Amino acid sequence: MRADIFCRVVDNFGDIGVTWRLTRQLQSEHGWSIRLWVDALDSFKKLDARVSTAQSIQLIDNIEIVHWTNPAPDLVPRPVVIASFSCELPPAFQARMIPGNTLWINLEYLSAEAWVEGCHGLPSLRSDGLHSNFFFPGFTSQTGGLIKESSLIEVRDAWQANPDRQFQWIKSLGVPSDGLQAWRSGRLISAFCYPQAPLSAFCKHLANESISTLLLIPEGIASDIPRGQQGNLHVARIPFTTQPEYDQTLWTADLNIVRGEDSFVRALWAAKPSIWHIYPQTEETHLVKLDAWLARAALPAPVQSCIRNWNLEHASAASSNAFAQILEPASLTAWTLAAKEIAADLAKNQDLACSLDLFCRTKGSL
Repeated sequence: MRADIFCRVVDNFGDIGVTWRLTRQLQSEHGWSIRLWVDALDSFKKLDARVSTAQSIQLIDNIEIVHWTNPAPDLVPRPVVIASFSCELPPAFQARMIPGNTLWINLEYLSAEAWVEGCHGLPSLRSDGLHSNFFFPGFTSQTGGLIKESSLIEVRDAWQANPDRQFQWIKSLGVPSDGLQAWRSGRLISAFCYPQAPLSAFCKHLANESISTLLLIPEGIASDIPRGQQGNLHVARIPFTTQPEYDQTLWTADLNIVRGEDSFVRALWAAKPSIWHIYPQTEETHLVKLDAWLARAALPAPVQSCIRNWNLEHASAASSNAFAQILEPASLTAWTLAAKEIAADLAKNQDLACSLDLFCRTKGSL
């Protein structure tokens, strides 16, 4: 399968995060020959240090990466063209796409809304003879599924069964000894969220709890949160890591605060409690998507309430009592069990790369 995949970076890391994971899996597990177009190589480089921001075309993991400039490089379209998150294709490139010879797929945003199942796979006809196909990631067998490498669950389980590897990994991130001690005598939380998150209020609560907490925050995120010891909370700043390394952090933590789409899905596969900070949209349309997910997820009521409050415009008003409820031992145990069940149920569905590969082969695009 020969394909062009286009990614326009809007959310700094979310767009390219999803696209890069999917591209690598299509290449490594399904043998696709892929030309990946990315406009913001600087954001891409933070996820994979091998990316050069100076090269217009480069090869990484047998994937050709094209710097998507304006105007775009003049290249002949491949039989499959995927617009990640339904981004607009370069006009000159689109003009060279041949009706009947090009399979154009609009890879949509992830949503748990019920209407997604009815729209997944449908064509969108155009006056120029071309047509695109809507392809929806999702949480049911009637959608395209989620990104999940074939060995993911096995590798995750082996990691979570090895506390020594977990400790050495967190230590390698530069966490000081007093931070490591806070984790060993208490718990570990990772936080990757948008600026609107009530993280300051959450940290204040953690500092006053009786149990110690090590909180990991990537550099550049929530810069108003000071590093070091604050009561029973120790905040450690860690570097951005590769995607496989970020998975290891998610697998290790007792609770993960995640944002956007890529880290949310990876937190689900971690089978650990997580708070999803969904990408904020105008007119609070993101809350509709969040509510659809919460309605599908069998999470304890206090957890559902806390996650929704976390995503409100004035989320900083979330009470310490709400945080206390979700971190209470019995609640955390129930939350952990629910997270494991959610991951196990989602793993029964066909993954996104398999769904895309089957869709393209069924359409006859080689």
